[in-house]
Amino acid sequence: MPFAFFFLESEGFAGLKKGIRARVLETLVMLLLLALLILGMVWVASALIDSDAASMESLYDLWEFYLPYLYSCISLMGCLLLLLCTPVGLSRMFTVMGQLLVKPAILEDLDEQIYIITLEEEALQRRLHGLSSSVEYNIMELEQELENVKTLKTKLERRKKASAWERNLVYPAVMVLLLFETSISVLLVACNILCLLVDETAMPKGTRGPGIGSASLSTFGFVGAALEIILIFYLMVSSVVGFYSLRFFGNFTPKKDDTTMTKIIGNCVSILVLSSALPVMSRTLGLHKLHLSDTSRDSETAKPSANGHQKAL
Repeated sequence: MPFAFFFLESEGFAGLKKGIRARVLETLVMLLLLALLILGMVWVASALIDSDAASMESLYDLWEFYLPYLYSCISLMGCLLLLLCTPVGLSRMFTVMGQLLVKPAILEDLDEQIYIITLEEEALQRRLHGLSSSVEYNIMELEQELENVKTLKTKLERRKKASAWERNLVYPAVMVLLLFETSISVLLVACNILCLLVDETAMPKGTRGPGIGSASLSTFGFVGAALEIILIFYLMVSSVVGFYSLRFFGNFTPKKDDTTMTKIIGNCVSILVLSSALPVMSRTLGLHKLHLSDTSRDSETAKPSANGHQKAL
């Protein structure tokens, strides 16, 4: 965020060619000077307050304690944002994939729809050419309507040109895959809630099984680890889709040839905040131990031997 602020304010050093490289160079120099200034002020203040050696150790606490605390605060903000974005994204994923993929043409005549859209496009063009230049509001409204008609015509032509396997196989397979991943995610959340509600400490130690959060799906080997990676990636994409689907963050959506540098920086900061909370959410769902080895072997190697020493691997 400091880099983004200085990058917006920078113009490049005098004598250098104006451009992105000159602005980045000036931003890096400003960040370096700012870091040296803050470090010097903290060092002087620490020396003035107390000349003891313990005061010097407080400078090292910045890296050991305060920065992790700051990261924890950012992760908390990201978790709250994920709680809001992920359910919306899971429900919006089907709509988004339906817009990207070619739907099966069941009981539809695409040629007739393209013909109707073409007639509507020609009618709008005749109306647009017949209006005088003084009626600016009507011209802008007709141009927007004509653009929507052209977009719809392009989608219909793409559906017509798509192959049979793309229409009848890819779309159902992707929808089934989305349904499966969403069901697994919801099932993990439900199991975790049940494990939190049920007190397992009253159960015998031998009958107590690993719960969500203490053992992960990767205990099933390569297949479980691959499933965990797919679920984490799916939840990450769902949170991003839900973020842009919210009404408050709808204006942050990047658009081709119409995205300012401020909006790009805002998108980067939002994605970073969401990404900082992904480890917390993955741990909550039990997706935090990517072990490909057998757990029984790991537990066996961790047991102490008869002479009191731990077995070597």
